[in-house]
Amino acid sequence: MPAAAMTDIHAYLERHQQKELLRLLTCGSVDDGKSTLIGRLMHDTRAIYEDQLAAIRRDSVRQGTTGGELDLALLTDGLRAEREQGITIDVAYRYFSTDRRKFIIADCPGHEQYTRNMATGASTCQLAIILIDARHGVMPQTRRHSYICSLLGIKHLVVAINKMDLVGFDEAVFEDIRRAYTDFAAGLQIHDITFIPISARDGDNVVEAGGRMPWYQGPPLLAHLETVHIASDRNLSDLRLPVQLVLRPSHDFRGFAGSIASGVLRVGDEVVVLPSRARSTVKRLVTFDGDLEEAHAPMAVTVVLADEVDVSRGDVIVRPGGEPQQASEVEAMVVWMDERPLVRGRSYLIKHNTRTVPGELEAVLHRVDVATLERRPADGLAMNEIGRCALALHRPLNFDPYAVNQATGGFIIIDRTTNGTVGAGMLCDRGDRSGGADPWAAPGVDEGGRDHRSAVTREAREERFGQRAVTLLLTGLPGSGKATLAYALEQRLFAAGRAVTVLYGPAMRRGLARDLGYGADDRSENLRRAAEVARLFNESGLICICAFVAPHEAVRARARQVIGPGRALEVHLSAPLDVRRARDRTGLYARADAGEIKAFPGVSAAYEAPVAPDLVLPTHELGEAACVDALVELLRSRGAVG
Repeated sequence: MPAAAMTDIHAYLERHQQKELLRLLTCGSVDDGKSTLIGRLMHDTRAIYEDQLAAIRRDSVRQGTTGGELDLALLTDGLRAEREQGITIDVAYRYFSTDRRKFIIADCPGHEQYTRNMATGASTCQLAIILIDARHGVMPQTRRHSYICSLLGIKHLVVAINKMDLVGFDEAVFEDIRRAYTDFAAGLQIHDITFIPISARDGDNVVEAGGRMPWYQGPPLLAHLETVHIASDRNLSDLRLPVQLVLRPSHDFRGFAGSIASGVLRVGDEVVVLPSRARSTVKRLVTFDGDLEEAHAPMAVTVVLADEVDVSRGDVIVRPGGEPQQASEVEAMVVWMDERPLVRGRSYLIKHNTRTVPGELEAVLHRVDVATLERRPADGLAMNEIGRCALALHRPLNFDPYAVNQATGGFIIIDRTTNGTVGAGMLCDRGDRSGGADPWAAPGVDEGGRDHRSAVTREAREERFGQRAVTLLLTGLPGSGKATLAYALEQRLFAAGRAVTVLYGPAMRRGLARDLGYGADDRSENLRRAAEVARLFNESGLICICAFVAPHEAVRARARQVIGPGRALEVHLSAPLDVRRARDRTGLYARADAGEIKAFPGVSAAYEAPVAPDLVLPTHELGEAACVDALVELLRSRGAVG
């Protein structure tokens, strides 16, 4: 081969090696077109070899699923059972590239019984394509897969509304599905969601835009995949290097090999080895291609330290002052994958990075209903169920919460009898669960052992005011209209001669709750204080209107218990995300999108809608006066006002 040709080949290979790699998956409900979409992507980018394409043409005629036309789904549906049933059973991986980026794409099964396969495929991906059949809209499995993507820390989501050709490329259908999915996704911790209408069978908006949906002004799917920003997704601040192997080829070399899970490591850096906490500095960074001055995630390196310190497989090399948490009692979100249920007391092996330790399930704190994102009580987890669990380990782990660092926050659960993987877990931050008194527990009496009671009873006060004292809890995401309706209702009732007051979340934070932040525990404490104040107002005969986001159902339930049975009325104010954003005059949503506000419900934190509210008000459909009328009617029906 001429030297010039060899130079061109080497230059091409060098350019190809420098391309950024994007790992993605397709998921969603059954028969939404996941395999067809992958086949279309590869076909239209000319990533299918001629012999593969010829084989697919022959199989398309033999299978007869598309009337003899080319069935691109057969590219990934390689198992005999998949082709016989026309479904995907196992995860299939395909590779292709364009001039701008390399891709590894996983085709995940849609059936509920193969959810564990989907979780496995999603565990290494940076982006997920959620397929939705335009004829059917958002299905339970769509919600299940979306929740798992959120749980596994996938930061970028493309909702591809497929089969638009079967609904006449109707923009209204697309918008209805977009609104429905957006409302559901408010409870997911995914900040980057893009909606694209496509026809995977015909290729509309897959690689090329096509002309049958002129109302869609965004890029086609491939253009989005080539340009989505993923460089900042990797954690480069927290150094974590789990030691995989100790290398001692000769008496004058001792190195510690492993892949850098996160962070950057340089020659001369001071490091700490956990769990021994021995300190040293990096003398060399050795690789197959020679020594380096600097290495970063996910590179595989052998670290040579300047001092003779005891380091073994399973230890973790970190930077001083940036150590992870260490605990033998941990909490984690667990995806259960085995036919035998996860039960309390059974012993399992927990494989966390390069360390494997025995452990037992202490309790299932709650099970997640992935269709509604509600938390349900549970004693165990059946196959494909997801729940928050408390685990007791025989030796402590050095870990980060999964939300902070996926590399050191994930683990798998291994059955000690079969040695098979039966579950996957994402470690959580326990917060203040580890100890301390329950702040919701009623004190009952004062320090002197006495229970003081006013001589003026609540009943007497209610008779004086001509009303029944209740608390109206208005809950909903920011921008749903809580404060507006709370103060409008207060004005209506006051004008009618009622004794009424308002407790508003931000107002509480300016005084009684000024010491609280916006994490889950602080939001719980803010509502607890408000519930105690509301109870005191009710004891004084007043009607109290509370306006709080109160994102967690379990916390609202405890607030209702504090206020008292029959006296707490829950009203859910609902509005689509685009309406809530339009109402936001303070820029909260924009600041949350930019990461300036952490754990913001509806953007970066979950919101659990009430299970059985006393009233639901769609504030985007009803005007202020109509909403206030409905609230007054609720109070009248419960005997609070005449």
